[in-house]
Amino acid sequence: MRFAFILAIMMTVTWLTLSGYFIPLILTFGVISIAIVVWMCARMRILDGETVPYLSSLQTVSYFVWLFVEIVKANVQVVKAVLSPDMEVSPTLVKIPINSEVDIAETMFANSITLTPGTVAVDMQPDHILVHALLEEMSAPEDFKEMGERSAWAVGFKAEES
Repeated sequence: MRFAFILAIMMTVTWLTLSGYFIPLILTFGVISIAIVVWMCARMRILDGETVPYLSSLQTVSYFVWLFVEIVKANVQVVKAVLSPDMEVSPTLVKIPINSEVDIAETMFANSITLTPGTVAVDMQPDHILVHALLEEMSAPEDFKEMGERSAWAVGFKAEES
């Protein structure tokens, strides 16, 4: 019930923000649409912390701040390598273990890898993510451990120990 209420509130805020209209007919359509979506989610039994991750919004925002700093650091590293006279690029493929069983945490981890300059999540398997790194020093699996733990924490879950 709590997740249904939170989902309805967040959808209402989104609807009103994006619509900008307060005409009774449009508001009625909005209420009907939101009620149908919440009912369908409840009927499919998918109202949980993964479907409605709004309870961990502050954690997610703090993760994005941390990720932004990591993106800036990776940018500097890639620019130095590419602009050096001998272009010290050393492409590498590496398997990064996944330390979470929660889909949204795994997805955030893979997206964070891809957002970081010099690395791309190429393939995702149940136990690992295949990552292409532009520089060999960016391919150490232990360097990705903190990102995996933080991405799971950002969506309200704890990463499993490996």
